[in-house]
Amino acid sequence: MNQRSRSRSAARLGAVQALYQMEMEGTPLPTLLHEFHQHRLGATIEDVTYTQAEEGFFDDVVAGVDARREEIDGLIAEKLSTGWSLDRLDRPMRQILRAGTYELLARKDVAVATVISEYVDVAHAFYDKREAGFVNGLLDAVAKGARV
Repeated sequence: MNQRSRSRSAARLGAVQALYQMEMEGTPLPTLLHEFHQHRLGATIEDVTYTQAEEGFFDDVVAGVDARREEIDGLIAEKLSTGWSLDRLDRPMRQILRAGTYELLARKDVAVATVISEYVDVAHAFYDKREAGFVNGLLDAVAKGARV
């Protein structure tokens, strides 16, 4: 994996974490972006140095999800099984799906397979194989409508 790929992967993971924080704490977008730029992306936390994230890409995903949340949530909800709602999904899962859906809608410069693979990898950071498979299936279904 080259440096750009690693920095985008770090940006995606950071975006999911930032979106989670935004939902949990209601942190305003400018404050959230500043905090992640200064203290999280590429930082050393508890003796672990994280890969420097591509800040512009991180900002685009976080701000894009925030700006288009209603549209994104509607697309995700359409793909959930009968009887399921977005609110039934736990918060980290919602953020993974929101970020992935945003990229599928707005980042046509990124291949569908790359978006899905990257967010499946993010899901592995939080969940077991079953949930990662769910992310794969749902984002694939979204992609079929978003990238026609």
